Amino acid sequence: MRPMKFVRPGTTIRFMEQRILAYMASALLIVVSVVAFAVQGLNFGIDFTGGTLIEIRTAEPADTAAMRGTLSDLGLGGVSLQEFGSPRDILIRLQQQEGDEQAQIAAIERVKEALGAGVEYRRVEYVGPQVGEELIQSGFMAVGLALLAILIYVSFRFEWQFGVGAVIALLHDITVTVGIFAITQIEFNLSTVAAVLTIIGYSINDTVVVFDRVRENLRRYKSLPTTEILNRSINETLSRTLLTSLTTLLALGALYVLGGEVIRGFTFAMIWGVIIGTYSSVWIAVPVLLHLGLRPGTGSGTQQDAIEASQPEPT
Repeated sequence: MRPMKFVRPGTTIRFMEQRILAYMASALLIVVSVVAFAVQGLNFGIDFTGGTLIEIRTAEPADTAAMRGTLSDLGLGGVSLQEFGSPRDILIRLQQQEGDEQAQIAAIERVKEALGAGVEYRRVEYVGPQVGEELIQSGFMAVGLALLAILIYVSFRFEWQFGVGAVIALLHDITVTVGIFAITQIEFNLSTVAAVLTIIGYSINDTVVVFDRVRENLRRYKSLPTTEILNRSINETLSRTLLTSLTTLLALGALYVLGGEVIRGFTFAMIWGVIIGTYSSVWIAVPVLLHLGLRPGTGSGTQQDAIEASQPEPT
């Protein structure tokens, strides 16, 4: 049985000739993301801001409007309610109360008293403001260290130009992912940070596959222009790139629809990240190599690369 080819062999899409349009589109996305972040900021979850999270299940479908009114009358500050998978499952978020831990416990008891009997309390979590601040710092540090490690690895595995190109593409992915959360105001919490780190891993994996073909072709086609080699490399890996992304999106789509509210933010970030990561691997990471002085015949390789390089160029 012949392997499935999502993109017809011999496809010659001129990616490099269209790179300016891609740069303009990416610049627009980045500007919109930065402006949205500066104006609206992120809708940080309790993981970062501190507060109390209460998950309840009611005997009958809950009247969230009446419940919201009841809890707002308690004078506990900001209170938000959200259906949690079914009309009977409700997620209640209370803002950080003034005072120590006893003040938070007292607020929880007042909520329980106001809701009355017939309510099952499935989860109660409290996060202090100091913990939230530490989690923000740890989240930024985790992303920064991941980018540094990738820069070192890709530079060692290929050439410094590849490392810089990979990090530029990843910074692009992270910026527009944070931007979409600022625009939509979907809650940004610890699971979202985990999604960003997962996006970094997915995107760099896709980028390295294309880079590997670029390096191989730089040795094989020494007499061709660099733009032609980069176009050829992207086209040769395009089928694999699209098939991997589409199958991943199918799984994430199922999780987004059926996975419930707990992982909805995570899956939304992953869906957006897979789309933007696929785009950046083709339109950002590879075109950037043109501006970093990469030329045919450059780069380190294995003995097999040297053997292939010594063979005549295919016609």
